[in-house]
Amino acid sequence: MSSQDRRFEPRSPANARGIVGAAGLEMPCLIGDVSGAGLKVRLDRKLALPPQVQVVDIAQGVAIEADVAWSKGQEAGLKRKGQSSLRGLTPSRFAAARAAFLRAGGR
Repeated sequence: MSSQDRRFEPRSPANARGIVGAAGLEMPCLIGDVSGAGLKVRLDRKLALPPQVQVVDIAQGVAIEADVAWSKGQEAGLKRKGQSSLRGLTPSRFAAARAAFLRAGGR
């Protein structure tokens, strides 16, 4: 059974620039595909991610809170927990994500 067979929701290719962040971690990534329940990211290098991360989608201007569901090499599958717009006022838990978004050229 492939991972695609176990999905409950359809996924869409994204190919979007992003940033994966957590305490003491900020790394560029490529958001490969997205679904309502999660997303797949490809990191610049192989790295063990902490159990919870925030992914900044630079083009969409949002930060996505996620749990790491799986990790293999430079790729990781993430389960969405919530998200917030990084334009305008943002909750304090997204302060680091907003700062990363602005440094990456987001508006």
